[in-house]
Amino acid sequence: MYRTHTCGQLRIENVNESVCLSGWVQKVRRLGAMSFVDLRDRYGITQLVVEESAPDEIKKITEKLGREYVIQVKGTVVERASKNTKIPTGEIEILIKELHILSTSETPPFTIEDQTDGGDDIRMKYRYMDLRRPIVRKNLELRHRMAQIVRNYLSNRDFIEVETPVLIKSTPEGARDFVVPSRMNPGQFYALPQSPQTFKQLLMVSGFDRYFQIVKCFRDEDLRADRQPEFTQIDCEMSFVEQEDVLELFEGLVRHLFKEIRNVDIPAIPRMTWADAMEYYGCDKPDIRFDMKFVDLTAIAKGKNFAVFDDAEYIGAICAPRCAHYTRKQIDELTDFVKRSQIGAKGLVYVKYNEDGTLKSSVDKFYDETDLKRWAEACKAQPGDLLLILVGPKKKTLPQLSELRLEMGNRLGLRDKNVFKPLWVVDFPLLEWDEETQRFYAMHHPFTSPKPEDIPLMDSDPGKVRANAYDMVINGVEVGGGSIRIHDSNLQSKMFDCLGFTHEAAQAQFGFLIGAFKYGAPPHGGIAFGFDRLVSMFAGLDSIRDVIAFPKNNSGRDVMIDSPSEISEEQLKELNIRLKTEN
Repeated sequence: MYRTHTCGQLRIENVNESVCLSGWVQKVRRLGAMSFVDLRDRYGITQLVVEESAPDEIKKITEKLGREYVIQVKGTVVERASKNTKIPTGEIEILIKELHILSTSETPPFTIEDQTDGGDDIRMKYRYMDLRRPIVRKNLELRHRMAQIVRNYLSNRDFIEVETPVLIKSTPEGARDFVVPSRMNPGQFYALPQSPQTFKQLLMVSGFDRYFQIVKCFRDEDLRADRQPEFTQIDCEMSFVEQEDVLELFEGLVRHLFKEIRNVDIPAIPRMTWADAMEYYGCDKPDIRFDMKFVDLTAIAKGKNFAVFDDAEYIGAICAPRCAHYTRKQIDELTDFVKRSQIGAKGLVYVKYNEDGTLKSSVDKFYDETDLKRWAEACKAQPGDLLLILVGPKKKTLPQLSELRLEMGNRLGLRDKNVFKPLWVVDFPLLEWDEETQRFYAMHHPFTSPKPEDIPLMDSDPGKVRANAYDMVINGVEVGGGSIRIHDSNLQSKMFDCLGFTHEAAQAQFGFLIGAFKYGAPPHGGIAFGFDRLVSMFAGLDSIRDVIAFPKNNSGRDVMIDSPSEISEEQLKELNIRLKTEN
């Protein structure tokens, strides 16, 4: 028996018990003739003591111990004279009677502590050691707990967990696929699934009624903090439902998670149309923890011979509360911020609504105080507030204003990670126009149902058709999205027509699903949540990498196992792949 207890289990009531523990050496402290060893495992840390009267054999072994050695000890639980209130086992220690080294360790490349001295790169290279740190382990324990809660919640509501294939067919719509060559079928390729979309719809046709899966998905796209080439979804589908049924059930799931994990009671989740989200927040995933809605000043700010405004399609403002005291340096910092290449604004106009009621702006040459007062009233500004204004083509200016709003939210401390404001965004456009290819693309996917009242527009004005689609947004992060699906073959054909698919192309890519719909497809809809994003949000983290056991870096590489990597010529031949060589 390697252990009778874990390193986080023993308490004052265990005093005088004989115990056996195993784990990793966190630290060794030698104080004169006595030695103290902190022993760590997944469950906690227990202090071990080698007394002056201990046998010489134990003292010799203790002298050999280094950080991360794996050891087994047998001894007696005693009360500590100097208690440590920072750890659960801090009232006791183990008086060592036997000590065995199970495995030695080289000096680790960084300290295995919460406040480590290792940078991101070195910790990713030695991820198996990074995972020993309690702060990292807790993230994976949280992930495990959330997965259990999700499974129980859905299982109790008649959902069945079904595994769908990982080797599937490539579909050009959407993000880039990862492709896998088939040795048995020379020149042909599988794709790794971006989502189980078509399979979960087939399960509805099969009569499974309610399906879910906590599933790996793959997208070959540019990476950032909330993206990985492989990620995990909570994927769900339901039959005989309308949009309201889906929103009600999964709003319940989100509120249940918040209560169970964070002990936070989330009230009824508000809803906002996509059109309003874009008009007032400049993005389809607004952070509603704070206000600062956009105000359109276009109609009241033109006509004063200020060419920048007079020639602009759109003039938008936000009201930053209690910021009229901003210095010229602070205003210049904001100007530089919006002029960054990632944002692309030409400049920034400001109006200070001073505490004494006077107004001062960067365009006083063209606008008097009466004009500025009208702007302030439109923005519902109060004395002490600051108006920040951007101008330009509306489609470009709205997202620029969105970035400025978020920056002000950060500066004013309005984006508290311990405050959660979920939001349903609904009524997305069904289609979006791409100038480069001169065609429509599905904003979600080709199986999203249009709003019934908008179906006639699919022939006359497809760009105005709204989708029966919805996203769950929490604190400015899209954590889930879904839609009611098309289950009528004629409507699906009309959708393919809008997307520019020929009958042959539609059959080649989706013939299996179209064929299945001929045999009785129920009305159905579903949703998928980004599980990694949810866990990182509940953990209060900015990057999903911190809640994934073995993540990739920003280049899509696993630096621990050095992947992706080249394969041998023999493997390439077996797969009938020939790499081009330069002349």
